[in-house]
Amino acid sequence: MKIMKITVIALIAVALILLTAGCTQPAGTSGTTNATTSAAPIKELRIGYQPSTHQMAEITAMEKGWWKQDLAPLGVQNVSDKLFPTGAPEMQAMLSGDLDIAYVGAAPVLSAVATGLDAKIIAGVNTQGSDLVVRNDLDYKGPQSMKGLTVATFQVGTIQDTVLRNWLKQNNLTPDKDVFIKGMNGGDAVTALSAGKVDAVFLPTPSPSTVVNQGKGKIVVHSGEMYPNHTCCVLVVSGKLIREHPEVVQQILATNDKAVAYNLQNPDEAAQIYATKTGAKLEDVKASLKEWDGNWASDPNIIISPVLDYAKIQNDLGYIKKPLTQADLFDLSFYKK
Repeated sequence: MKIMKITVIALIAVALILLTAGCTQPAGTSGTTNATTSAAPIKELRIGYQPSTHQMAEITAMEKGWWKQDLAPLGVQNVSDKLFPTGAPEMQAMLSGDLDIAYVGAAPVLSAVATGLDAKIIAGVNTQGSDLVVRNDLDYKGPQSMKGLTVATFQVGTIQDTVLRNWLKQNNLTPDKDVFIKGMNGGDAVTALSAGKVDAVFLPTPSPSTVVNQGKGKIVVHSGEMYPNHTCCVLVVSGKLIREHPEVVQQILATNDKAVAYNLQNPDEAAQIYATKTGAKLEDVKASLKEWDGNWASDPNIIISPVLDYAKIQNDLGYIKKPLTQADLFDLSFYKK
């Protein structure tokens, strides 16, 4: 009886130890991992993109079926994408919860995060790649040649708007006083220049090549001359997706890089895929890939400094009301893996 009593007491003690251990499991152990992976599988992903050769990786991956194929083993049953004319409405859609992933200029992300967007930049998409195009009859001899002219570019808060205004200020020209800036999407800007309603456009590729091929203008400055090695588009993922499905986010990055590699190795086919998807003229797309000063680059480490510089520029311009830090904007953990 005495032995039985001691055994029962010992078993109770062991049970209490195990129960306590289970209740006090430290953060970061397998208990946390199980909590993360126990989220219901995400069955649908929605991607935002724009009609620019900057974001050809998204288009190639979609038209090749790679998004669905690569993500299916992780439970994703459908991947759709939606076209946006510029970054501002794209970020508004993400703020509204209508997008999980966005290929978008870094500058609109700043405004969105500053107003509460729960998302992070996980990778770069491209650097540089926009051009200043002026009417053929204008004798461009440098920034001061722009005085008194009207330039069409993307809306306030976009990469093109931010880079253009900063470049003008650096050359002692006051935006909207010395040089008048009109915000509009790419198609409208090209039409406005062709109709003589503006004197110049500052747009991402392939729009500059479209203007040149129409005989309506000439490229006079690449954006890399305005701001060397500047970041343009980035890959943004919702905070919810990062927290609940990190394995999906990791695959998104891998599929993007696969599409970039394909585009680099097969530029003519990539151009055809892009033209078919967007309705752009194939000759304009091919010309833009030869003329642009851009580069597809996913390493987020090389874009941290330019993006934080954009944040300072936008704060100086009054576009955002609070400073933003690297921690506010980036999650580098996926690229490190």
